[in-house]
Amino acid sequence: MSGADERSSVSRRPGASGRPPEEVSPVRIGPDRDASRLEVVWQDGHVSQYPPRWLRLNCRCAGCRDEMTGRPLLDPARVPEAVHPLRIEYVGSYALRFEWSDGHDTGIYPFTLLRGLCPCEECAGAAEPAG
Repeated sequence: MSGADERSSVSRRPGASGRPPEEVSPVRIGPDRDASRLEVVWQDGHVSQYPPRWLRLNCRCAGCRDEMTGRPLLDPARVPEAVHPLRIEYVGSYALRFEWSDGHDTGIYPFTLLRGLCPCEECAGAAEPAG
């Protein structure tokens, strides 16, 4: 995650209704210690760290993935290496929406998707990255 303090950090709002199961319920979302990755601390204690470009390449919106087949449409060569979120917003109590530095802002990342995409060794293989 590049840039200084303009990156957003999102904290879990207490009292949200319709919470997802514990393993996909985040308690903290923000930059990691060196601000190079997005860190999600899940309610079950697991910590996921996502490289911003990797998250951007895994966008599931209709502009980035074929709606019928799920085939990636986004050309990785068109996504800058230094892409990073400018803003992170909650979508209800089940997902995040990112405003990316490359201008993209239509993808919704459900917590179940984010947990399934966790790139750590423990979770490796749960879902294949797009690029």
